[in-house]
Amino acid sequence: MFHYLKYSSIHIMGLIAIISISLGESYIALGFAAWVAIYIGADLLFGDDTSEPQYKYPVLLTWLLWLALPILAMICFVSVWHFAPTDIFGYGAMVSELTGYDILLAKQNTDFIQYIILVIFTGLSIGVIGTITGHELTHRTWDPISMFIGRWLLSYSGDANFSIEHVYGHHRYVSTKDDPATAPRGRNVYAHILISTVRGNISAWKIEQARLAKKGQSTLSVHNVALRGYLMSAVLVVAAFLMAGWAGTLFFVSAMLWGKATLEIVNFMEHYGIVRNPQTPVQPRHSWNTNKRASSWAMFNLTRHSHHHAQGEVPYHELKPFSDAPMMVGGYLSTMVVALIPPLWNKLMIPKVLEWDQKYATREELSLANAANKISGLAAFEKVHYDVESEGMKKAMA
Repeated sequence: MFHYLKYSSIHIMGLIAIISISLGESYIALGFAAWVAIYIGADLLFGDDTSEPQYKYPVLLTWLLWLALPILAMICFVSVWHFAPTDIFGYGAMVSELTGYDILLAKQNTDFIQYIILVIFTGLSIGVIGTITGHELTHRTWDPISMFIGRWLLSYSGDANFSIEHVYGHHRYVSTKDDPATAPRGRNVYAHILISTVRGNISAWKIEQARLAKKGQSTLSVHNVALRGYLMSAVLVVAAFLMAGWAGTLFFVSAMLWGKATLEIVNFMEHYGIVRNPQTPVQPRHSWNTNKRASSWAMFNLTRHSHHHAQGEVPYHELKPFSDAPMMVGGYLSTMVVALIPPLWNKLMIPKVLEWDQKYATREELSLANAANKISGLAAFEKVHYDVESEGMKKAMA
C-alpha cells in the first residue's frame, strides 16, 4: 500500500498550499517556506529511491494523477479570491464559520510582500502540480480522459500545447539543435526560458498544421488542437477577471507565466549541454537523471528522465531508476535553485557535461561536442577539443 500512497505527497503539498493561502497574511510565506524546506530538505535527508515495485491496481495511480486538477483549481481559486472585492461564493464566511479564524480580516491585512510571495507560490504550484502531472497524462495519447485532464492542467501555465510539441517534437529531436527544449552549452536559464517558450510554441503550431494538412482540414478551424489550447488558457484568464477584475487578472497571468517559466527551468536542467547524433535513437544517456526520493515521489517519477526519454510511452510507475545514467547535481527543486544562479550552475555543471563527453558520447557525438564547445561562449568549454580520430578519443587543450 505504501508504494501507492507515496505518490499522494503532491496532494498533501497541494492541501498545504490551499490552507496557507486561505489563511492569508504571513501564513502565505510560511506555506511557501514549508514547500521549499520539505522538497529540498527531504531530498538531502532521505537519499535515492531505486525501488521498482509491481502494481496490481495501476488505475489507482491514474486516479492520483486526475486528482491534481481539482487541487490545482482550488489553489488558483483561493489565490485569486484574495484580490476579489467581494467574498466570492461566500468562501471566506464559510471557512471563518467552520474554523473560527477570520480569513476575511486576514485577507484585508495581507500586504504587498505576501502578494509577491503568493505569485511565486501559486506559479510553483502550477508548475509542480499542473505541468508535471499534465506532462504524464498527455503522454497517454490513447486515453481521452487523461488527455482532457492533462491539457487542462497544462492550460494553467498557458501551455496546453506542450502536449503537442513535447510528445511529437521534443521526444523526437531531444538533445539536437532542432529541439527547442534542449539548452546548448553556454546558454543561461533566463535566456532559455524565453527562447524555448517561443520556439516551442512555433514548433507546436507547425506540428499541428502538418497534422491538419494530412487530414485535409483547415488550420483555422475547430479541428486545430493548438488553437483550442490557447482558448483553454484564455477561459482561465477570463474567469480570473470575472472573479477579481484587473487586479486578479494581473495576479493570475503573473502566476501563469511563472508556472510556464518553471517548466522551462526543468527543461533546461534535464538536457543541458548533452548532444546527440540525430541519426541514432534516443537512449538513457541523452537526459540528466536523478533518483532523489522526495523529488521522485512528488513528481511522479519525472526524475527518472533517462528511462522516460528512452521509452516515452512507459507510465510513471514503471520507469526504472537507471543508476548508471548521467546524474543531475541534486533533486529537482534544489537543481532548479542552482540553475537560477548561472555562476553556480556553470561551476557545477561544466565538469558534469565534460564528464558526459568522456563517459557517454559516441565518436559522432564528440564531433558535435567540439562544435558546441566552440560556440558556447564559455572559456571552460572553448578550451576543450576532442581528437575524434585517435583511438582513445582523448581531449586536447587548445
